[in-house]
Amino acid sequence: MDNFFDNQRILKLIWNRKFHFVIVGVIAVALSAIFSGPAFITPKFKSAARLYPVNLWTLSDESETEQMLEILNSNDIKFRMFETFDLAQVYKINKEDPQYLTYLLAEYNTNVSTSKTEYETAEIKVMDENPQRASDMCDSIISFFDQKVRELHRTKNKEMVDITSKQLNQKNNELEVFEHQLDSIREKYGIISFDQVDEITRGYMNALATGRGSASDTKKIEKLYDNFSKEGSRAYRLENKYNQTLHTIDSLTIVYDTYLSEYEKEITYSHVVEYPFPADKKAYPVRWLIVAFTTLSTVFFALLVFLILDYGKKD
Repeated sequence: MDNFFDNQRILKLIWNRKFHFVIVGVIAVALSAIFSGPAFITPKFKSAARLYPVNLWTLSDESETEQMLEILNSNDIKFRMFETFDLAQVYKINKEDPQYLTYLLAEYNTNVSTSKTEYETAEIKVMDENPQRASDMCDSIISFFDQKVRELHRTKNKEMVDITSKQLNQKNNELEVFEHQLDSIREKYGIISFDQVDEITRGYMNALATGRGSASDTKKIEKLYDNFSKEGSRAYRLENKYNQTLHTIDSLTIVYDTYLSEYEKEITYSHVVEYPFPADKKAYPVRWLIVAFTTLSTVFFALLVFLILDYGKKD
């Protein structure tokens, strides 16, 4: 074995067996060309799209593109693709098979891929026997992505709409109670507002000091002053609560309107920078690569066989 891989011996063998190598090479080229053809390997066409994420919430340390990829690769979108394009039939997977879903997901993941480019765009690639279907699948993934994000946002915004609506109803009920209590005090005691205190006090003191005005007017002022002494602090507290509740309602209304607007709006969550289209040239298999690899492998294997045969003869 010392001279088994001797360069001179190998070169001499190649020269002596040159016609054999040519025949082996030609056969390898012919067979690999035949077996890599459409009769044995179904050609597939590639459709691709690139898109930027927009209007996404920042939920973690991930970039928006990484969040987009998480959603693009979610089972929700995959299952919608299965149903929309009847991929079980396309991939020839029996729905009665106990591992039907496992096989379907594996086949989908083989033919559909997503990745992040160096420019922070998300790239979607779809391989399929039908170029139009590959393009349509790519388009549908983008559409399903927008719908999925919209659904997630609407779910969150709907929660906030319900919460603020409940708080608004509660505060409006409180406001009605305070308003009813204030109306009762106004009607029973004549106290319209706590701001009247200074005015009534001045009027009462002037009436006492000057002795002007009728006895009935003075009596009315005395009664109102007495009512303020008894119910003024209560009226003051109620009025403050009423104003605070009114202010809270105004703030909640702004929050409610904001979330309701977010819930109802229809926007997209991606900017497509490269739209998919039906390819006019197959992307798989790459026949020249198969032929080249097969031919080189066959010739190398033939060289090893000839070396072994030659070594045996020498021995």
